[in-house]
Amino acid sequence: MMTRLAIFAIAIHTTAIALCEADFVSIFDGQTLKGWSAAPAKAAPDWSVQDGTIVGKGGQERSYLVFENRHIADFELKLEYRFPGEGNSGISIRAQIDETGKRAFKSYHADFGHVGIGPQVLGAWDFHTPGRIEHACLRGTRLVIDENDRPTVTNIKGAVTANDIRQHDWNHVHVIGRGNHFRYFLNGKPASEFVEDLPEEKRLKQGMIQLQLHDPGMIVHFRNIELKILD
Repeated sequence: MMTRLAIFAIAIHTTAIALCEADFVSIFDGQTLKGWSAAPAKAAPDWSVQDGTIVGKGGQERSYLVFENRHIADFELKLEYRFPGEGNSGISIRAQIDETGKRAFKSYHADFGHVGIGPQVLGAWDFHTPGRIEHACLRGTRLVIDENDRPTVTNIKGAVTANDIRQHDWNHVHVIGRGNHFRYFLNGKPASEFVEDLPEEKRLKQGMIQLQLHDPGMIVHFRNIELKILD
Protein backbone atom coordinates (compact mmCIF):
# COMPACT_ATOMS: atom_id res chain seq x y z
CA MET A 1 0.00 0.00 0.00
CA MET A 2 1.41 3.38 -0.99
CA THR A 3 2.07 5.99 1.67
CA ARG A 4 0.76 9.55 1.40
CA LEU A 5 4.35 10.71 0.87
CA ALA A 6 4.81 8.33 -2.07
CA ILE A 7 1.51 9.43 -3.61
CA PHE A 8 2.52 13.07 -3.15
CA ALA A 9 5.90 12.43 -4.81
CA ILE A 10 4.23 10.79 -7.80
CA ALA A 11 1.80 13.70 -8.10
CA ILE A 12 4.68 16.21 -8.09
CA HIS A 13 6.57 14.18 -10.71
CA THR A 14 3.48 13.92 -12.93
CA THR A 15 2.83 17.65 -12.62
CA ALA A 16 6.43 18.44 -13.54
CA ILE A 17 6.16 16.30 -16.67
CA ALA A 18 2.90 18.00 -17.61
CA LEU A 19 4.42 21.46 -17.12
CA CYS A 20 7.45 20.47 -19.19
CA GLU A 21 5.25 19.31 -22.06
CA ALA A 22 3.08 22.41 -21.69
CA ASP A 23 6.12 24.57 -22.55
CA PHE A 24 5.78 23.38 -26.15
CA VAL A 25 3.66 25.69 -28.29
CA SER A 26 2.05 24.69 -31.59
CA ILE A 27 3.42 26.89 -34.40
CA PHE A 28 1.21 25.46 -37.16
CA ASP A 29 -2.53 26.00 -36.82
CA GLY A 30 -3.45 23.08 -39.09
CA GLN A 31 -5.42 25.29 -41.49
CA THR A 32 -3.21 28.11 -42.80
CA LEU A 33 0.43 29.15 -43.15
CA LYS A 34 -0.10 32.00 -40.71
CA GLY A 35 3.24 32.71 -39.01
CA TRP A 36 5.23 31.25 -41.91
CA SER A 37 6.56 32.66 -45.18
CA ALA A 38 8.33 31.26 -48.23
CA ALA A 39 11.91 32.06 -49.14
CA PRO A 40 12.45 33.13 -51.79
CA ALA A 41 9.08 34.87 -51.86
CA LYS A 42 8.42 33.70 -55.42
CA ALA A 43 8.39 30.12 -54.11
CA ALA A 44 5.17 30.74 -52.14
CA PRO A 45 3.13 28.53 -54.55
CA ASP A 46 5.38 25.59 -53.56
CA TRP A 47 3.83 25.58 -50.06
CA SER A 48 0.21 24.96 -49.10
CA VAL A 49 -2.02 23.41 -46.42
CA GLN A 50 -4.18 20.40 -47.24
CA ASP A 51 -6.16 18.29 -44.76
CA GLY A 52 -4.34 19.66 -41.73
CA THR A 53 -0.92 19.13 -43.28
CA ILE A 54 1.71 21.49 -44.70
CA VAL A 55 2.47 20.28 -48.21
CA GLY A 56 5.68 21.29 -49.92
CA LYS A 57 6.13 20.55 -53.62
CA GLY A 58 9.55 21.29 -55.04
CA GLY A 59 9.74 23.95 -57.74
CA GLN A 60 12.60 24.91 -60.03
CA GLU A 61 14.88 25.97 -57.18
CA ARG A 62 15.48 25.09 -53.56
CA SER A 63 13.05 26.85 -51.24
CA TYR A 64 12.23 27.18 -47.57
CA LEU A 65 9.22 27.79 -45.34
CA VAL A 66 10.41 30.19 -42.64
CA PHE A 67 8.91 30.60 -39.16
CA GLU A 68 8.09 34.21 -38.24
CA ASN A 69 10.45 34.43 -35.23
CA ARG A 70 13.75 34.88 -37.05
CA HIS A 71 16.02 35.22 -34.01
CA ILE A 72 15.76 31.90 -32.18
CA ALA A 73 18.79 30.69 -30.21
CA ASP A 74 18.15 27.78 -27.83
CA PHE A 75 15.07 25.67 -28.42
CA GLU A 76 13.44 22.29 -28.85
CA LEU A 77 11.40 21.54 -31.96
CA LYS A 78 9.09 18.59 -32.57
CA LEU A 79 7.28 17.72 -35.77
CA GLU A 80 6.17 14.87 -37.99
CA TYR A 81 7.07 14.45 -41.66
CA ARG A 82 6.40 11.99 -44.45
CA PHE A 83 7.34 11.53 -48.10
CA PRO A 84 4.63 10.18 -50.41
CA GLY A 85 7.44 9.32 -52.83
CA GLU A 86 11.13 10.13 -52.80
CA GLY A 87 12.66 13.36 -51.62
CA ASN A 88 15.25 15.28 -49.61
CA SER A 89 14.18 17.76 -46.96
CA GLY A 90 15.03 18.81 -43.44
CA ILE A 91 15.05 21.57 -40.85
CA SER A 92 17.51 24.45 -41.00
CA ILE A 93 18.16 26.07 -37.63
CA ARG A 94 19.87 29.31 -36.60
CA ALA A 95 19.65 30.17 -40.29
CA GLN A 96 20.95 33.56 -41.41
CA ILE A 97 21.40 35.32 -44.73
CA ASP A 98 24.69 34.16 -46.25
CA GLU A 99 26.66 37.33 -46.84
CA THR A 100 29.17 35.47 -49.06
CA GLY A 101 26.47 34.74 -51.64
CA LYS A 102 27.50 31.07 -51.91
CA ARG A 103 24.14 30.02 -50.50
CA ALA A 104 20.90 31.83 -49.83
CA PHE A 105 21.30 31.01 -46.13
CA LYS A 106 23.93 29.68 -43.78
CA SER A 107 22.63 27.32 -41.11
CA TYR A 108 22.90 24.05 -39.25
CA HIS A 109 20.62 21.55 -40.98
CA ALA A 110 18.93 18.41 -39.64
CA ASP A 111 18.55 16.32 -42.80
CA PHE A 112 15.90 13.74 -43.69
CA GLY A 113 14.72 12.02 -46.85
CA HIS A 114 13.05 8.90 -48.16
CA VAL A 115 14.18 5.49 -46.95
CA GLY A 116 17.19 4.47 -49.01
CA ILE A 117 18.62 7.94 -49.56
CA GLY A 118 21.55 7.07 -47.29
CA PRO A 119 23.01 8.01 -43.88
CA GLN A 120 24.61 11.17 -45.28
CA VAL A 121 21.07 12.60 -45.52
CA LEU A 122 18.51 10.60 -43.53
CA GLY A 123 19.24 11.31 -39.87
CA ALA A 124 22.38 13.41 -40.48
CA TRP A 125 23.44 16.91 -39.56
CA ASP A 126 24.60 19.03 -42.46
CA PHE A 127 26.64 22.24 -42.20
CA HIS A 128 25.62 25.04 -44.55
CA THR A 129 28.45 27.24 -43.31
CA PRO A 130 30.42 28.95 -46.13
CA GLY A 131 33.90 29.98 -45.05
CA ARG A 132 34.17 27.07 -42.65
CA ILE A 133 34.89 23.38 -42.99
CA GLU A 134 31.58 21.59 -43.54
CA HIS A 135 32.22 18.47 -41.49
CA ALA A 136 30.38 15.18 -41.96
CA CYS A 137 27.99 14.19 -39.17
CA LEU A 138 26.25 11.11 -40.56
CA ARG A 139 23.31 9.23 -39.09
CA GLY A 140 24.43 7.28 -36.04
CA THR A 141 27.42 9.48 -35.21
CA ARG A 142 28.43 12.09 -32.67
CA LEU A 143 30.72 14.86 -33.91
CA VAL A 144 32.85 17.10 -31.71
CA ILE A 145 34.47 20.08 -33.44
CA ASP A 146 37.36 21.44 -31.38
CA GLU A 147 38.50 25.05 -31.09
CA ASN A 148 40.83 24.56 -34.08
CA ASP A 149 38.02 23.19 -36.29
CA ARG A 150 39.28 19.61 -36.03
CA PRO A 151 36.62 16.88 -35.91
CA THR A 152 36.31 13.82 -33.68
CA VAL A 153 33.59 11.36 -34.66
CA THR A 154 32.25 8.48 -32.53
CA ASN A 155 29.32 6.12 -32.96
CA ILE A 156 26.09 6.55 -30.99
CA LYS A 157 24.92 3.40 -29.22
CA GLY A 158 21.30 2.55 -30.00
CA ALA A 159 21.06 5.06 -32.84
CA VAL A 160 18.16 5.03 -35.28
CA THR A 161 18.55 2.93 -38.41
CA ALA A 162 16.80 2.93 -41.78
CA ASN A 163 14.65 0.06 -40.46
CA ASP A 164 13.19 2.42 -37.85
CA ILE A 165 11.92 4.83 -40.50
CA ARG A 166 8.36 4.45 -41.79
CA GLN A 167 8.36 4.47 -45.58
CA HIS A 168 5.64 6.77 -47.00
CA ASP A 169 4.26 7.26 -43.49
CA TRP A 170 4.65 9.70 -40.63
CA ASN A 171 7.98 9.95 -38.77
CA HIS A 172 8.64 11.95 -35.63
CA VAL A 173 11.52 14.45 -35.41
CA HIS A 174 12.86 16.06 -32.23
CA VAL A 175 15.68 18.61 -32.54
CA ILE A 176 17.36 20.27 -29.55
CA GLY A 177 19.80 23.15 -29.84
CA ARG A 178 21.27 24.57 -26.65
CA GLY A 179 24.43 26.68 -26.69
CA ASN A 180 26.99 24.76 -28.75
CA HIS A 181 25.30 21.35 -28.37
CA PHE A 182 22.85 20.06 -30.99
CA ARG A 183 20.88 16.80 -30.84
CA TYR A 184 18.59 15.17 -33.38
CA PHE A 185 16.17 12.29 -32.72
CA LEU A 186 14.05 10.27 -35.15
CA ASN A 187 11.12 8.14 -33.95
CA GLY A 188 12.36 8.32 -30.38
CA LYS A 189 15.95 7.23 -31.09
CA PRO A 190 19.10 9.35 -31.37
CA ALA A 191 19.95 10.07 -35.00
CA SER A 192 23.02 12.32 -34.80
CA GLU A 193 24.61 14.88 -32.53
CA PHE A 194 27.32 17.52 -32.59
CA VAL A 195 29.18 19.80 -30.22
CA GLU A 196 30.92 22.89 -31.56
CA ASP A 197 33.87 24.26 -29.58
CA LEU A 198 34.89 26.82 -32.17
CA PRO A 199 35.42 30.44 -31.03
CA GLU A 200 32.05 32.14 -30.57
CA GLU A 201 32.54 34.50 -33.50
CA LYS A 202 32.61 31.48 -35.85
CA ARG A 203 29.40 29.91 -34.54
CA LEU A 204 25.79 30.52 -35.51
CA LYS A 205 24.24 31.68 -32.25
CA GLN A 206 20.69 32.52 -33.37
CA GLY A 207 18.57 32.71 -36.49
CA MET A 208 15.63 31.27 -38.39
CA ILE A 209 13.90 27.91 -38.30
CA GLN A 210 13.20 26.76 -41.87
CA LEU A 211 11.54 23.75 -43.47
CA GLN A 212 13.30 22.81 -46.70
CA LEU A 213 12.32 21.74 -50.21
CA HIS A 214 15.51 20.43 -51.80
CA ASP A 215 14.61 18.94 -55.20
CA PRO A 216 12.28 19.87 -58.07
CA GLY A 217 9.08 17.81 -58.16
CA MET A 218 9.54 16.19 -54.74
CA ILE A 219 6.70 16.29 -52.20
CA VAL A 220 7.01 16.39 -48.42
CA HIS A 221 4.33 16.70 -45.71
CA PHE A 222 4.63 18.26 -42.24
CA ARG A 223 2.26 18.31 -39.28
CA ASN A 224 2.14 18.68 -35.46
CA ILE A 225 4.89 21.31 -35.35
CA GLU A 226 5.69 22.35 -31.78
CA LEU A 227 8.36 24.70 -30.45
CA LYS A 228 9.78 25.26 -26.98
CA ILE A 229 12.08 28.26 -26.45
CA LEU A 230 14.76 27.45 -23.87
CA ASP A 231 16.18 29.98 -21.38
